[in-house]
Amino acid sequence: MNLVAALRDRLAARRRPPLHVAVDEGDGPAVVLVHGIASSYTTFENVVPLVQPGHRVIAMDLLGFGASPAPPSATFTLDEHVLYLERTLARLRVREPFVLVGHSMGALIATRFAARRSSSLTGLVLVSPPVYLPPDIVGDPVDRAAMSLYRRVYEFLRRKRQFTLRNAALLARLSPIRDAFEVSERNWNAFVLSLQNAIETQTVITDAAATDVPIEVIYGTLDPFLVPGALRVIERMRHVTVHKVRGGDHLIRMPMARVVARAIDSFTPSTGS
Repeated sequence: MNLVAALRDRLAARRRPPLHVAVDEGDGPAVVLVHGIASSYTTFENVVPLVQPGHRVIAMDLLGFGASPAPPSATFTLDEHVLYLERTLARLRVREPFVLVGHSMGALIATRFAARRSSSLTGLVLVSPPVYLPPDIVGDPVDRAAMSLYRRVYEFLRRKRQFTLRNAALLARLSPIRDAFEVSERNWNAFVLSLQNAIETQTVITDAAATDVPIEVIYGTLDPFLVPGALRVIERMRHVTVHKVRGGDHLIRMPMARVVARAIDSFTPSTGS
């Protein structure tokens, strides 16, 4: 390879977004979709067709997941996930305020982004947000027991690698959305560190309180990863609107996708899906 070609390749590499951008299509106000732990952009496969008319829809793979890189030095904290998101949006030249949608752990990342960059957003949509509080500050004994249980389960999953990998492969085969769940040798480090440094040590409640961006919270009534007592703390905030999808679980199936699309449109009333 000659010097000119090498320089050209290096320049092209610098221009590429740090995260793998799987979807960037449509015209109009931008909508950015951020998936959760052990997942990929396909989390939103039911959402994209509903919002693409009238919007620029951007969906990417988070750091360490899907086709995005997993740097050996990465610690996969909320701030690090946000940093890579910010850099990717800068490379994509997303300059006008946009709607940010986060699913599961992506909801925690999106809320941290909103706390840091409120002026960049017209609205925030949190789908199936896994809101957890330290058990010792929870008054209700049922909620306190649920918080403790989740923490013990997550610690078990991090410690029992082969158990987690084996059962994750089974769940992936049963998922109705392709590539919506993957825990493998390839992304094990990203999974464990994101679980420990983003979900278990989350700051979603203080982040939500720190932003004045209007928030739409959407979750299924049968979601096994939610603790009602913790979620109610966010629901009581004056800039938060809540939508419960009856019979919905943690995945964004079509009924929930329609609610997500309506929430997005509520921030961009001149467009329709």
